[in-house]
Amino acid sequence: MLGPLKTYFTCGFGFWIMLLLLIGSQPMIAQNGVNKAEYRLKAKRATEKILIDGMLDEPSWQTADTTTHFQNKWPIDKGLPPLQTKVKVTYDDDFLYIGAVCYEDSPNYIIQTLKRDANVWSSDGLMVILDPVNQQSNGFMFYTNALGVKTDGLISASTRDPISRDWDNKWIVKVSRTVKGDWTAEIAIPFKTLRYEGGLKEWGINFLRADVGNNMYSTWAHVPIQFSGPDLGYAGTLEWDNSPPETEGNIAIIPYVTGGTFIDNEETDPVYDATFNAGLDAKVAVTNSLNLDLTVNPDFSQVEVDVQQTNLTRFNLFFPERRTFFLENSDIFNDFGLRSARPFFSRRIGLDEDAQPVPIYGGARLSGNLGESTRIGLMTMQTGASDATAGQNYSVAAVSQRVLGRSLVKAMVINRQGVGGAFFDSKDYGRNVSTRFMYNKPNGNFSAWLGGHGSFSPEKFNDNFLLNGGFQYRNRVFNFMQSLMDIGDNYITHVGFTQRLDNYNAKQDTTVRIGYSHSFNRIEYRLFPKKEDSKVNFHRFSAELFNVISRGFGFSHSNSELSWDIRFANTAQFKLKGEFTFDELPFETQILSEDFENLPEGWYNFNTVEIGYESNDRKFFSYEVGAEVGQFYNGSFRKFEGSLKYRTQPWGNFELNFERNLITLPDQYGDADIWLIGPRIEISFSKQMFWTTFLQYNTQGENFNINSRFQWRYAPMSDLFLVYTDNYATEVWGLKNRAFVLKFNYWWQL
Repeated sequence: MLGPLKTYFTCGFGFWIMLLLLIGSQPMIAQNGVNKAEYRLKAKRATEKILIDGMLDEPSWQTADTTTHFQNKWPIDKGLPPLQTKVKVTYDDDFLYIGAVCYEDSPNYIIQTLKRDANVWSSDGLMVILDPVNQQSNGFMFYTNALGVKTDGLISASTRDPISRDWDNKWIVKVSRTVKGDWTAEIAIPFKTLRYEGGLKEWGINFLRADVGNNMYSTWAHVPIQFSGPDLGYAGTLEWDNSPPETEGNIAIIPYVTGGTFIDNEETDPVYDATFNAGLDAKVAVTNSLNLDLTVNPDFSQVEVDVQQTNLTRFNLFFPERRTFFLENSDIFNDFGLRSARPFFSRRIGLDEDAQPVPIYGGARLSGNLGESTRIGLMTMQTGASDATAGQNYSVAAVSQRVLGRSLVKAMVINRQGVGGAFFDSKDYGRNVSTRFMYNKPNGNFSAWLGGHGSFSPEKFNDNFLLNGGFQYRNRVFNFMQSLMDIGDNYITHVGFTQRLDNYNAKQDTTVRIGYSHSFNRIEYRLFPKKEDSKVNFHRFSAELFNVISRGFGFSHSNSELSWDIRFANTAQFKLKGEFTFDELPFETQILSEDFENLPEGWYNFNTVEIGYESNDRKFFSYEVGAEVGQFYNGSFRKFEGSLKYRTQPWGNFELNFERNLITLPDQYGDADIWLIGPRIEISFSKQMFWTTFLQYNTQGENFNINSRFQWRYAPMSDLFLVYTDNYATEVWGLKNRAFVLKFNYWWQL
């Protein structure tokens, strides 16, 4: 254990010294945000009832405070955009009202879809960014396009995914349009939808305008080009004439019923089954800023299937969580460790090792803000038994404390406890503890992080830790990041995800856990053209280096990349990349299939070159193409991929994705021709009715899947789903299983 630790800290000695010096050189005092003083917007109480009709004709709108000029955000962050935007704010006892006038030069808007929660960057629209606790750490996003399609989500200071569109709630928007093309959005956000501290007279606020037709994005409070538009550190100030009203009785009950049929053709005799189920979710506002979510017998039958991936590595792949209950406020639990080694991964709850569902009886989650600087997340879930495991209780507690301005100190405890009958099984448990310090310089140019994690199980293993740290510096043209990690052989995450620990020994048919240390470095430089009317937005040159030192093996893996990207003013992109890999197989390894000999243990050196192009995605027809050629272990490798997209604005999106991998190894080790084809059809009959069909043909998984889902939002936040799923074995082209599900839920606001 001491050897890898010594290597880890000795090799990174310069890194740690630089990190401490940089943190120590920063001001160690709280700050009020970069734009708080300069960009201020007053919220005056409305003198009459506001009718949400997209017209802004009430007297209160005429006297409401109005934003100054929006400024360029992307692809340049200097000057004013050619198409301006004006935004006003008012409120009453129930709603925060946003009124916006978006000026256009033609009525030919670009609208990708009528479906709610669509990609906010691909349609002409306006985003409202709110930070009700005024701490630049977490907030809300409300977006509407020129046809009044809604997208809402959560914003966090997370280093991974600052924007989550998986949060849904009630709010109202209406849009009106002129013959010239100018459009006006009138938005009403219920105070019950938001979570905020009572008594605060200042909130964080910003607005982002997406002018996709001109490939330009602008913001009211200026955000430099290297940061995301919704970055809360660059929000302005919403100044209330009186404290926002405190809400009472904020409770929502969402019951559901579901029924369906299922056919399992993989057994000796086909199994036919009809199902009926019911359950409910509840949302209870404990305080204005603290929310309790409850679920009883949750059902996720309407969730879209995973997008399948081709796996040409020795390790398991990461598939993201898609279930809404686990996605809301998930950043407080997820922002620990790294993507490849994280202590908490909610996908492990309610799914077995083969990704088959395990019944979830119920659960609860308490999340939100305690005071001005403290955020908490508590969650417990109870699952039933399966053929392979006993029932399990999963409990997680996380706390995040804001310090030094925008910096965070976080801690988390995870407990998985087996349940035998009505009692806990004292010999069946897994526990993890995690801490993390995330330093953010007020202007966001520099960030650094340190984390320590431990695991505990009945076997009481040693070498059961994970340590990680890193820093990132970025400005308009330069971006540098370094990340270090050390993980022990016996760091076990029963409710987490670790990618490289398990190594398969094909000769002995066993899996061996091998701890390792890794170092990841990335440097990036962007070159902007001097001419404003250039056909190129920027060139980006980058280099990456990833090294691994394994326990007992020493230096065992190195991967380096050099790439050049061009972003064109018409949204097209070009990419050229070279990848250079040294990999040591610790054991005989089966790469392709059991029909061929195992690759011998030892060192392999293989390199590839990749080229790709994406066309102008504003056109009704667009495409992506790419190719990669080179070596693969002791053989050759070719990869061809692409997609074809056709958009019938705004109701239809038709897409075909394909990937083909050709691998040729010496005769005794075999070859492979792997196809992954995924057609996708999305049709919006209206802003409340959608039909999505997704097909996947995967020769590596020997499976053909059909997933077709119809959704009717018949009332606010209330849905009717019809879901059809088919799986076929591609070798003999026979039906494996088939399911048809009808689901109905209703949002009942108390």
